[in-house]
Formats: sequence, C-alpha cells, structure tokens
Amino acid sequence: MTDDTYTPPKVWTWDAESGGKFASTNRPIAGATHDKELPVGKHPFQLYSLATPNGVKVTVMFEELLEAGHDAEYDAWLIDIGEGDQFGSGFTEINPNSKIPALLDRSRETPVRVFESGSILMHLAERYGAFLPASGAARTEVLNWLFWQMGSAPYLGGGFGHFYHYAPEKWEYPINRFAMETKRQLDVLDRQLATREHIAGDAYSIADIAIWPWYGNLALGRQYGDAGTFLDVESYENVQRWAKAIDARAAVQRGRMVNRSFGEPESQLHERHSAADFETQTQDKIGKSG
Repeated sequence: MTDDTYTPPKVWTWDAESGGKFASTNRPIAGATHDKELPVGKHPFQLYSLATPNGVKVTVMFEELLEAGHDAEYDAWLIDIGEGDQFGSGFTEINPNSKIPALLDRSRETPVRVFESGSILMHLAERYGAFLPASGAARTEVLNWLFWQMGSAPYLGGGFGHFYHYAPEKWEYPINRFAMETKRQLDVLDRQLATREHIAGDAYSIADIAIWPWYGNLALGRQYGDAGTFLDVESYENVQRWAKAIDARAAVQRGRMVNRSFGEPESQLHERHSAADFETQTQDKIGKSG
C-alpha cells in the first residue's frame, strides 16, 4: 500500500471543503442556508428531486403507478444540488436532512411530508396498494430487500463511487475496500436472482424499483465512468438479465428522464407536470423550439 499516512487531529474541524465533485454539497451542519420557497403545481403530489439513483427510484415509482392505471399524477420539480437548492428553507421544511428526493403529499386534507426514498416508495405503495404485498411473508420479503438497498447503497455510492470516480486523488486502500464490498453485494443479488425473476420473487415490486437505479445501472455500465469494467459486472449473469429486463420497461425509461439535468438533451426532462411533457419538454425539444 502506497497511500500517504494521515494522522487525525484530536478534535476534527471543518477547515476546508473535501475536494472533488459535489464537495460543495457537504457540510457538517444541518438547516437552511437561505430563504427560498418551493414551487407548487396542480397535482396531488409535489416531488422535489434530481435524477440521481435515489431520485430515479421515486420517478420510476410514479411512472409505474400511472402505467398501471392509478390516479397518481405528480409535479416533479428540479432540485439543483450543485447550486444548493436542497439547503433552501422550503426544501428543509420537507426534508430537514437536505437530501433529495422530498415529497409533499397533498392528496388528503392535511398535507404530509415524506422524505427518504425508501419511505416515499412505501408511502406510495401503501397509498395505492401496488408493488408491495398487503401482508404475510411476501410483504416481509419485499421489505427485507428494500431495507437491504437502503443500508447497502452508501457503500456503493458514498464509498466505491466516491473514491473510484469522484475523489480528487485515487487511493488504493479505500478503492480496494469498497470495490470488495460492492462486488460482494453484486454477488448477493446474483445469487438471489438465480432462482427468481425479480428481487423478492416472481412479482415486480418496490424492491426492484429501489435496487435497480443503483445496481442495475451499475451492471449496465452507466455509473462511475468505467466502473463496470473495473468491477467485471458482466460476470454477474443473473444481475445482467434482471437489469436489462427492467431497463426495457416503458415506465422505467420515462422515470429515468424526469428531473435529469445531465446526459443527452433528449434524455433530460427537467420538470414533469403531465405525460405530454415527455414529447414536448425534453431539452432537445425546448432547444429546437427556442
């Protein structure tokens, strides 16, 4: 190992940003940094998000509900974390943790704030009786995998993804540490998918919706530069089969576009207020019309 040795001080202090992409989004204190009200649209659900893996979970869920015929119309507003939108007073009122996604459910008499992507998925699943069994062992199995994802993803994103792709310097120890854990998690999924079509069984569920934006996109080579090659994702054959099957779903393809502010212009739908927006409001269409 060739990494420079770091001697921690007796008491840590925040003297400078950590460097690397998204460094400005991290700070050791909570709360709003500025006053900013959030926009509100006409639909029962107001989503404030960005098309990161956690954000994609929720937009895919909404699009799957609509695809299945549920009355789940929503307004999706872009939160630019690079500009610090998540630290505005309106956003922190919905999510005091200042992380996307955040949802305001106005479908009942008293609006309800919902934050943390797993909580939002459960809230919507229970609200519509969809993508989550009502009771019994099948419900528990879906929740097992939902919470597996919530606990495991920080090792993939904040661990492997940060040190392999975003950190300003490449250090062997953390890359090896988190690459090993990421591959172990891929193996967990590969073994689980060897005997079932979906993560929690034969039925598509919020477990798949939660896990796919992280591990499915990784398996498809869409995350952290050349991480797919580095991690040999092609060797996880069952994960590959599952990732490609979900990627082909129309609702998933739409959900990936919502609140997306990067990639090809035709894949970016910064805000979503109706189904027609996918045909008229993507960045390539706006550019042409302008």
